[in-house]
Amino acid sequence: MMTTKTETKKDNVTVVKEKGIATIHIHVSKTNAYSLEFYQELNAAIDEIRFDKEIKVAVLVSDVPKFFSTGADIHFLKSADPHFKTQFCLLCNETLDKMARSPQIFIACLEGHTVGGGLELAMGCDLRFMGDEAGQIGLPEVSLGVLAGTGGTQRLARLVGFSRALDMNITGETLTPQEALEIGLVNRVYPQAETREKTMDYARKIVESAAYAVSNIKLSIMNGKEMPLNAAIRYEGELQNLLFRSEDAMEGLSAFIEKRPANWKGK
Repeated sequence: MMTTKTETKKDNVTVVKEKGIATIHIHVSKTNAYSLEFYQELNAAIDEIRFDKEIKVAVLVSDVPKFFSTGADIHFLKSADPHFKTQFCLLCNETLDKMARSPQIFIACLEGHTVGGGLELAMGCDLRFMGDEAGQIGLPEVSLGVLAGTGGTQRLARLVGFSRALDMNITGETLTPQEALEIGLVNRVYPQAETREKTMDYARKIVESAAYAVSNIKLSIMNGKEMPLNAAIRYEGELQNLLFRSEDAMEGLSAFIEKRPANWKGK
């Protein structure tokens, strides 16, 4: 695996790649309220990561104190015509879906307020880790007379259940990090000062593990959840057949029998 550190910096997004991990730094505004340019840059960053065979994990972090993101800039939305806003939401949803369909694991590291489109961005990731003093998390779009239109109604329902998602969406109430953990909206809550380092530790463990199996596990779950159970089981079987033929599977079985650590190749 290449160990050289590289950095691609743009106006709203910077991608740092090192030792199998791509860190996507978000730096849009003082609350990371974004417009079209941000999602165009994020879309390009995801494409770059998808084509990089060395990258196994991508971590989204905010460079802005106290905020992950508050979502789309309200002034930007108010000034745009309905057709433009519809296409903007379409681009956002297509970009977020790329993360779900990519073999890399995407993790949102939430160290500040994560509301509106910021939460929708986090829900587009595979996992969400949050600091215990990060602030509020929720979808307050109803207070603007609209719904959470970049996956907020759909991804939230699939994460926390339809009834709870309905309650959160129609009231616009936000949660604390601990409340978000209790309902399954976030996967882990860390001590605030340790959130980023704990997240990166998790990412490094994935890179050092059977990364090819991890990628296929993700694809089996993310793609399979959209299928009828019998079709999903067959899809799972096809991915398992690929893994049975992999170098990592042969190494893993040998290492288990020989009672030694496996030397994973990622293929």
